[in-house]
Amino acid sequence: MNKVPMTISGHAALTEELRWRQQEERPRIIDAISEARAHGDLSENAEYHAAKESQSLNEGRINELEDLIARAEVIDVSKLSGDTVKFGATVTLIDEDTEEEKKYQIVGDQEADVKAGKISVSSPIARALIGKAVGDSIEVNAPGGARGYEIEKIDFI
Repeated sequence: MNKVPMTISGHAALTEELRWRQQEERPRIIDAISEARAHGDLSENAEYHAAKESQSLNEGRINELEDLIARAEVIDVSKLSGDTVKFGATVTLIDEDTEEEKKYQIVGDQEADVKAGKISVSSPIARALIGKAVGDSIEVNAPGGARGYEIEKIDFI
């Protein structure tokens, strides 16, 4: 059983999604199935089939969330420290081509959201950053071509 690293906030978000799916979404879908069933012939009842498909998708996601939460290795980033990049670090980078500053936090796969500045620990840029220190340069093969970055700052917040 492989452990899944995640931050405290990532674990809380998955736990909340699980609660919502079990306590709010599941009863709503059951009501929709009951209502559709009351319309009669199930063989040609599109509402019934759509509700059953919703139920299947919801139950699948519940199983996935329960598995992830059971395998979670929750890491309190605020208790981490050091001079090198590791899981949970918030890294400030300077793009060597544009001199543009970028800031990313390295998080678990399930909580990655590039628009929010959270990148997966298994992403190419995170893998290139792990173990590096302030002042180090990295090169990342991105879909748009190779990009060079210099590490300006490492925080554990």
